[in-house]
Amino acid sequence: MPQQPELELPFPELGADQPLIPVRMLNEHVYCPRLAYLMWVQGEWADSADTVDGRWRHRRVDKPAGDLPPVAAEPGEETDAPRIHARSVTLSSNTIGLIARLDLVEGEGNVVTPVDYKRGKRPHTARGVYDPERVQLCAQGLLLREHGYTCEEGAIYYVESRERVRVPFDDELLALTRRSIAELRASAAGGRMPPPLLDSPKCPRCSLVTICLPDELQALAAPEVSPRPLAVPQHEALPLYVQQFNAKLGKKGDVLEVSKDDKLLASARIAEVSQVVLMGNVYVTAPCLAELMQRGIPVTWHSYGGWFHGHTVGNGHKNVELRTAQYRTSFDERHCLRIARGLVMAKIANGRTLLRRNWKPEEKPERALADLKRLIEQARRCDGLESLLGVEGQAAAIYFSNFRHLLRSSDDGGSFTFDFTTRNRRPPTDPVNAMLSLAYTLLVRTLTVTLQAVGFDPFRGFYHQPRYGRPALALDLMEPFRPLLADSVVLQVVNNGEVHPSDFVSIAGSVNLHPDGRKRFIAAFERRLDHEIIHPLFGYRLSYRRLLELQSRLFGRHLLGELPEYPNFTTR
Repeated sequence: MPQQPELELPFPELGADQPLIPVRMLNEHVYCPRLAYLMWVQGEWADSADTVDGRWRHRRVDKPAGDLPPVAAEPGEETDAPRIHARSVTLSSNTIGLIARLDLVEGEGNVVTPVDYKRGKRPHTARGVYDPERVQLCAQGLLLREHGYTCEEGAIYYVESRERVRVPFDDELLALTRRSIAELRASAAGGRMPPPLLDSPKCPRCSLVTICLPDELQALAAPEVSPRPLAVPQHEALPLYVQQFNAKLGKKGDVLEVSKDDKLLASARIAEVSQVVLMGNVYVTAPCLAELMQRGIPVTWHSYGGWFHGHTVGNGHKNVELRTAQYRTSFDERHCLRIARGLVMAKIANGRTLLRRNWKPEEKPERALADLKRLIEQARRCDGLESLLGVEGQAAAIYFSNFRHLLRSSDDGGSFTFDFTTRNRRPPTDPVNAMLSLAYTLLVRTLTVTLQAVGFDPFRGFYHQPRYGRPALALDLMEPFRPLLADSVVLQVVNNGEVHPSDFVSIAGSVNLHPDGRKRFIAAFERRLDHEIIHPLFGYRLSYRRLLELQSRLFGRHLLGELPEYPNFTTR
């Protein structure tokens, strides 16, 4: 029996509030439906060496040149039309629901050919071109047809090998292109992200692999399957701290300049800055602030004493789906309790590990370790946030009552000693508490910026209740990292002699770090964030800075329903 062809139906014309599909997203959809959803629907993006190289090689065709003349009204007029050679032409159509910027359009009269530029060499395939590129080119041809031109074929030009490959728009390609348009439109309208590819060779070089997390999700769903050994990229950009009183932060070209009284104090390339941290009375010029917002580099504001006031960003992340899931879950008391239990259990476990590893006296804290282990199990059985708060308070009392035994004393060969009896704040009354408060402030700021970059609302949490000006979600997710990234830094600067008692000032019972001591403490905190570890679940090496982003994205995958439980990080 001959196969009955599918009945082709016209595409329903889009309304005013429905977005057009960028033709480039059709390429991504055919390559990987999840990648297209992440980029188009959720607004995710991350550069890689390939994407940067692609933009560089496109720099010529991205400059508009030449005109695409109107379609000849009469057939006889076509012979008098000049040859067409137009670059960077933007076309759209509500009828087929597409928009595209065509690299090059060539032709004569009403007969035109779109030419798409691709980095790399021509692939050795049967058609000479991969399907994603064929569909993208065919969609450009459909747009040209919608505008009245005759377009029966296109071409792909490979920049590295300098080869042009002809792509005819046959029935098979036209059907694949229309089907891809319908699939991507339905995927976006359904609001359900496609699952990740399984063990695909496409993933390791994908620029969004650290956002998509294909191997991580597979490893968590099937623990018996070992994830591939991935090389997690290292962020080269670092925060820029400015704490000079009455300093001015401006920009000159692509460089940030810190000055005071017209004297240059420091400079940094904008491309090498991940965020700007201002402490105290620091002036930022309007052009500098606009450039930072345009590049998505947040500016965080602190008091001179270190209190975190807030941060300035541009338009923020486009992923409204993630924030919708966050708000919806935050009103589910049972789900909030389940999340909070995991956070508190991980915090107690990491604190217990820190005590065991850094204990100074010869007699081991067997009683404290046993009590903390018991409280972990008690937290697992809590049936309300109030009882969970009580368990967390008991664990904190045991932990901080033994914290002084982790600090180096004069008996250990040091020339000075820090005293610590109990945790206090607002204001801290001794140097150790002052450093703990500053470390927690720096950690809150770091997680607030990370959560905002991932797409969350940092002020709507699940364990910490919403309150004006308090980044509740950042406080939630930082709980397991307090011992690992804040308390450990305090131990490091004390035990290694990086900070001395003379680095502190005391005013009206409040103790704070002197600017020079604070500079050394902040440097130690940033070094801690760059410290690399082996992830206990996935087996690859990554920095704590990258780990905070990974955990934030895994938390998002949990809220969006891809993970049944949020995998809290606990060190071994």
